[in-house]
Amino acid sequence: MSKKIIPALFLALALSASVCACGEEKPLLTPTDYDLDAETAQTIRGVKIGDGADVFLAAYQDYDILSSINGGDYRYLSPEEIPFDANLTTILPSFFIDGAAIDIDTFCEDNGIEKDSILDFLTGEEYLAHHTVVYQYLVFEWENGIITDIRSESMDYNRDASYYEAN
Repeated sequence: MSKKIIPALFLALALSASVCACGEEKPLLTPTDYDLDAETAQTIRGVKIGDGADVFLAAYQDYDILSSINGGDYRYLSPEEIPFDANLTTILPSFFIDGAAIDIDTFCEDNGIEKDSILDFLTGEEYLAHHTVVYQYLVFEWENGIITDIRSESMDYNRDASYYEAN
């Protein structure tokens, strides 16, 4: 996955979180949820390459899941709508500020910012001077209903943000 897509993924997360949540509060993942066993690529919740939708959903159905079907745009789908038999990529994204996951709606409300401005706010020099901002996500690649690859990726905006600025 191209590192240039990370800001776009986050923006999709920020802008669609309220649409998908439909008023219900989603639980937040923790930093340890993004740990993978180095030998087996198994998640801390027991999901591994070769597993199907039943195992994946047992571990992650309560969280926000971004899905890309056949390489298309990422969008939120409810667990029932995800076409696991398609050529699919699913992502479990989280934003961590000072080590704690944030709820996008609450964060924007608390800081008086619009969702479409959150990336600029979080990557601004002033904010980064006082906070650590890390975007983490688990990536699951699917073929014919089976997980074929799992990766844990992240971007530390305090270290890497200048590399990802839009041109």
